Amino acid sequence: MQILDIHTVKKQLTMPMAISAIEELLKIQGEHPSWTKTPERLVIPTFQESDAHTSGSHLSMPSVVFDGENEYAVVKLVTICPDNPQRDKPTTMAAITVSNNGTGDMLAFLDGIYITQVRTAALSGIATKYLANPHSRVAAVVGTGGMAYEQLNAILTVRPDITHVKLWNRTAQTAHQFRDRFMQEYPQWQVDVQVCEHIEEAIRDADIINLATRATAGLFEAAQIKANVHINAVGAYQATMKEVSNSVIEACDSVIIDDAEGGLHEAGDLIQAHEDSDSAWTWDRLTGTLGDLVNKKISLDVKEDKGMTLFKSVGAASFDAAVALQVAKKAKAKNLGQCVAL
Repeated sequence: MQILDIHTVKKQLTMPMAISAIEELLKIQGEHPSWTKTPERLVIPTFQESDAHTSGSHLSMPSVVFDGENEYAVVKLVTICPDNPQRDKPTTMAAITVSNNGTGDMLAFLDGIYITQVRTAALSGIATKYLANPHSRVAAVVGTGGMAYEQLNAILTVRPDITHVKLWNRTAQTAHQFRDRFMQEYPQWQVDVQVCEHIEEAIRDADIINLATRATAGLFEAAQIKANVHINAVGAYQATMKEVSNSVIEACDSVIIDDAEGGLHEAGDLIQAHEDSDSAWTWDRLTGTLGDLVNKKISLDVKEDKGMTLFKSVGAASFDAAVALQVAKKAKAKNLGQCVAL
């Protein structure tokens, strides 16, 4: 078994690699639905909200994937700790195991923090590739926590002609730290990165908006953004959370989700819009899934006047499995990390 810490995973996993792995998985799921088995994740709330602790959650996310030759079981264990940024730790802590189902051998034990960040971003990258204006030049990043770095990296990977990035975070210092770190760690992207004092300034002229917050109410209204903007919403991962307002959801020509079943329980933005009697949006207006886009079950013309589009990400264990498998196979072939006999 190969044990891979976060530093080893970071050296091996690239954004194009993750995007390719997930697109391939979506194609396989379209052609061979039985090759992937992903039961609903187990979510256990942690801590009662108090002055001492912010309520979080622990998740167990299993998936079984057949790649045409072998079948693997991939399990991600996640603990979401909202207070961790104060401890200089990621909010999302995770570990992943990869086993060969034919023999039962465990092939790899991987740090899951970076894989979670990259696979979440890769989903947004794929959505942006299929939905965003190909002539996009301005991107806005709303919420500059740990997930946001790879989110921006993914957007720039599929839309490399972006020249301006505008940042907004409730705590301005965090946005400035994000700017400095991103420019240092991602020198391949020659973009102008600006921290905005007000969210309105960040989103006004954006062609693409990335949201990754724990907000409980919509952050802006449809009248405040461009009519043909594409939005990636990866925060609001509980039914009680919301970062995309009803007016924005209602104004979208297309609403795409990565995991329709999981979204019914976890996509707070869409759940609340559906349940609001004053909202015109309901689940039957969902355009489709990311898999539908990749497999051309729905066809959307990516052009300047395409209208407003929204991608809502809740994540699924199969996406982690696709990326973790690529890293585990690479580690096995190159004997990376620490090899331990079980």
